[in-house]
Amino acid sequence: MGQVIILEETTRSPVTLMGSRAGICQGSDITDKEKNYKRGLDCIAAGHGRVMEYVNVEMVLDGYSARVIREWYTHLGGAPTRLQASTRYINYDKFAYVIPPAVAANPEACARYESMMHEISETCRYLEKECRIAREDAAMLLPLGMETKIVDKRNLRNLVDMSRQRMCGRAYHEYQAMFQDICDALSNVSKEWEYLVKQLFKPKCEIIGYCPEKRSCGRLPGKNPDMIQAENGIYN
Repeated sequence: MGQVIILEETTRSPVTLMGSRAGICQGSDITDKEKNYKRGLDCIAAGHGRVMEYVNVEMVLDGYSARVIREWYTHLGGAPTRLQASTRYINYDKFAYVIPPAVAANPEACARYESMMHEISETCRYLEKECRIAREDAAMLLPLGMETKIVDKRNLRNLVDMSRQRMCGRAYHEYQAMFQDICDALSNVSKEWEYLVKQLFKPKCEIIGYCPEKRSCGRLPGKNPDMIQAENGIYN
């Protein structure tokens, strides 16, 4: 089970900060925190997403699979950056790993899965200890199911955009769970974060009112023929 640790550098009052940054460009009084907060709410309601890029989020994602972290890396934008646990220096003897729910639910499959993970771990140990193979070479055996840890830095706008895809029912199950962990962790930072998570972190179907995927998860219905015709510029 993974965990999300929100670091102290994360913005504690994101709505207030957004209102303050917008106020500078509007020539407004930014010394009043209550006015900044209300201005921040106005920016959110008006869809002024650029102010979200001033909200800093720094966190540790620990205990998720290397596979899901590889997917996390693909969601760029807003200058995110990250550091990941090294396979050159960390001792992965008896490494922890993630078992997919479908595998865990099948006793025979789970036993085979765990046996293979044990064999990989033992072979890594043998190559390094008995054969004096460098750890960085022995670690090539490590699977994507192993647990890993990263230090991540990004902004609110990037996370909101990410929620559109990763809170979708068709997203990879571990990614959905990890993103929910992030939502929970941020909600616990402050009341402002709790508000932002509830208001802004949503799958794309809840934003546009229908599912645009070819194969819907069923949360909302797909496009109807009138929507398709309108998008193609065809009107009755």
